[in-house]
Amino acid sequence: MKLLFYFGLFLFLFSCNQNETLVSDAQKVELKPLISTKKMVLIEGGKYQPFYGKGDSLVSVKSFYIDDSPVTNGEFLEFVKKNPQWRKSEIKRLYADSLYLKDWISDTELPKNSKINSPVTQVSWFAAKAYAKSVGKRLPTLDEWEFVGRADETDKNASKKLSYSSNIINLYNEKNRQFNEIKKSKPNIYGVYNMFDLVWEWTEDFNSILTTGDSRGGVYDDKQLNCAASAISANDIYNYAAFMRFALRTSVKANFTINNLGFRCAKDSLAK
Repeated sequence: MKLLFYFGLFLFLFSCNQNETLVSDAQKVELKPLISTKKMVLIEGGKYQPFYGKGDSLVSVKSFYIDDSPVTNGEFLEFVKKNPQWRKSEIKRLYADSLYLKDWISDTELPKNSKINSPVTQVSWFAAKAYAKSVGKRLPTLDEWEFVGRADETDKNASKKLSYSSNIINLYNEKNRQFNEIKKSKPNIYGVYNMFDLVWEWTEDFNSILTTGDSRGGVYDDKQLNCAASAISANDIYNYAAFMRFALRTSVKANFTINNLGFRCAKDSLAK
């Protein structure tokens, strides 16, 4: 039994180390920098009630910048032209599954009938991070994304409105919305576009909700995050849109690519 225990512990630690090494190796890959013309919006920090956690737990979010819209096909095309290691024929399977940019005609040709200003999709978390790094940015954290996502056109926190979740669900139900161009709908009160009506979006710590003691100060209990049990620790059991987002985040891996999953970038408010 002791031998089995230590063997199991070895496999666990080896797996963890492999994952850490994989992320570290991806970050070390040399990138040629790009100049981004994407407008960024300053989000003043504050506290908010996260979707999961104790009823009285508030999360502090520091001021940060976020792209006013998702990264587009055209922007990602320029990235792979300059950084061929992230082209679909060159990328290592460790960093993206076989569906990575699968609809692209070639390494540097967008899908047939696609639009330059539509969000790029079928990109892995590793690829999204690499793009963000190349333009001197990063991916937004889960808390930053959700902090901005609470807003509608008139309120910074519209999450308590009866229409808030239902409106988002209606957007999620629209077929092929990922092919629409950015900034064709109205922005929220911050001036941020397309948080819900185009694509799902990667965050820096997309699956951290599964881990106790994470950046949120350990207020989440991962024993309550399995299947229907998750409803017990949700602060708003009627926020079906948030259930869908968190279900997606906890079901994907960093090398997954999905045809309606894209990203936008962020950076610290003090970043030059």
